[in-house]
Amino acid sequence: SSAASDVYKRQLYMFKEHPKGLPVLFFTEMWERFGYYLMLGIFVLYMIDDKAKGLGYSNFQAADVYGTYIALVYLTPFLGGLLADRVLGYINAIFIGGILMALGYFGLSIHSEATLWPSLLLIIVGNGFFKPNISTLVGNLYSNDKYRQLKDSGFNIFYMGINIGAFVCNFVAAYLRNEYGWGYAFAGAGIGMLIGVVWMFFGLKNIKEADIRKPVRDTDQKLSSILFWVFVPGAIAFAAGWFIPMMLFGSPLFGSPSTDAFVFASIPVVTFYFLLFKRADKDEKEPIAALLSIFGVVIIFWAIFHQNGAALTIWAKDYTSRELPATVESVANVFSLTEEVYKDNLKVTIDKKVTYVPVPLIDQSKSTDSSIYYKTMSTAKQYIKIDTAGAIVEKNVMNPYFTKFTAAELATLSDTKPVKLLSTEIFQSINPFFVVILTPVLVGFFGMLRIRGKEPSTAAKIGWGLFITALSTIVMMFAVIAGGNGEVHASSMWLVGTYFVVTIGELCLSPMGLSLVSKLSPSRITSLMMGGWFLSTSLGNKLSGVLSGLWEVYDNKVFFFVTNFILAFIAAAAIFAMVKWLTRVIKEHSS
Repeated sequence: SSAASDVYKRQLYMFKEHPKGLPVLFFTEMWERFGYYLMLGIFVLYMIDDKAKGLGYSNFQAADVYGTYIALVYLTPFLGGLLADRVLGYINAIFIGGILMALGYFGLSIHSEATLWPSLLLIIVGNGFFKPNISTLVGNLYSNDKYRQLKDSGFNIFYMGINIGAFVCNFVAAYLRNEYGWGYAFAGAGIGMLIGVVWMFFGLKNIKEADIRKPVRDTDQKLSSILFWVFVPGAIAFAAGWFIPMMLFGSPLFGSPSTDAFVFASIPVVTFYFLLFKRADKDEKEPIAALLSIFGVVIIFWAIFHQNGAALTIWAKDYTSRELPATVESVANVFSLTEEVYKDNLKVTIDKKVTYVPVPLIDQSKSTDSSIYYKTMSTAKQYIKIDTAGAIVEKNVMNPYFTKFTAAELATLSDTKPVKLLSTEIFQSINPFFVVILTPVLVGFFGMLRIRGKEPSTAAKIGWGLFITALSTIVMMFAVIAGGNGEVHASSMWLVGTYFVVTIGELCLSPMGLSLVSKLSPSRITSLMMGGWFLSTSLGNKLSGVLSGLWEVYDNKVFFFVTNFILAFIAAAAIFAMVKWLTRVIKEHSS
């Protein structure tokens, strides 16, 4: 309508009215997210690739490592926010974090498990310094009356910058890993992070005014006390969670030792935030309580949303049709956006180079040649890996992508010529693409409702975000049905559809959450409360890994997504039950 068009144009014009520091932080975050999501988009694929090129992990192992990593990445902002509030200042913390993350990405470019863990640690700690403090700076840019009313819009624009980086990075990742290998792709993430650090350095004059730390009150807990009473118990709890359940019960409580350790280690941090509420002044209790309530509920959103890097990546890799029309494939090949996948071929290492030869499909029970291994199964063929002497060194199930083919379809494929498929990580760009496209539309839509006096409150937007997220899981239920529960490949449009729906939910929730923390947090602990927002993200991220690890448990994948739907629906109901109280608190205490 003309009214919607007018609002849309007004929103574009309003961008010019934002603080000059917003473009500085916008592009700094864009490049940081370029590196972060480049790494995240290929991390599971790298882990489940064979050991000649990747780590050779199982899907369960990869999901466990993935969930633990993205959980810890969002747990450390608690420490980074605290140190920025009390000691470092926000700009210094961001520089430290950016450099540490760049070093971590470069470390991942070395193909070795020995460098994997210290590299992940550098990224985890670096993100803790970077993530909460750049969001705090954005909020501080809008602290005076001139810009205060533009804060929600500013966070929407900032959020769009995040997703421009997340959209572009997967194309770069596909090109680098297809042309040069995994190491170059991870190194590309490090280069992106360094570009972000340099960009921020040259824009310092426009953001220094936002780097203002509020004085600590006499009643506030001392930094040394927090570190001692939170992180020492956290380290002890982590060790206890890792070892004690295995010693007492012979198996983990929550699926893996790493999950048990994370859950135990989170208890002291969560306890700290409840004590923060208990010790707060009377005028601070309600806003802190409102934030903690929202933090608890949005855990479910992140548990579902971040399955995009695990369960939905497996769906894209093995269950989604990735063949391209000839005309599209020719263009994709130019930019190395396709990967080569062999049908029934045997990987043979000769002089340290991996080559491919056809595998004789001979049933072992009918063969006198013990060097040939072929197990007759209903849908899955297997191949063997032999050394130059002909000894079997590894047996693998045929590439799962081809188990969805009929015998007639398999017969049309060459034994020695690979099939070219769209690189799996490209699907990771669907969500950020929709964020970039839909952000101005959604901002314009809410602007139109605001003019008419019908705009939902910030709390209601978060509730709608959770409800819409629940709807996205229904799309995947239909995808499973359409694919006959894995009997045939499902159309890629199902993934496009679910990412479209969940993106609308994300835009209603995530930037609103960042804005809400900035509005409701007592000024002296804004970055610390931003760390609390990322703590909820951390817990949700770990839960996403736990849920993704259940992928193989469900024979009928519909029930996997039914579980997700139930969790999201309950979370949405919880927010709507609190919406009147939350709206009142936001109205009375917003800054």
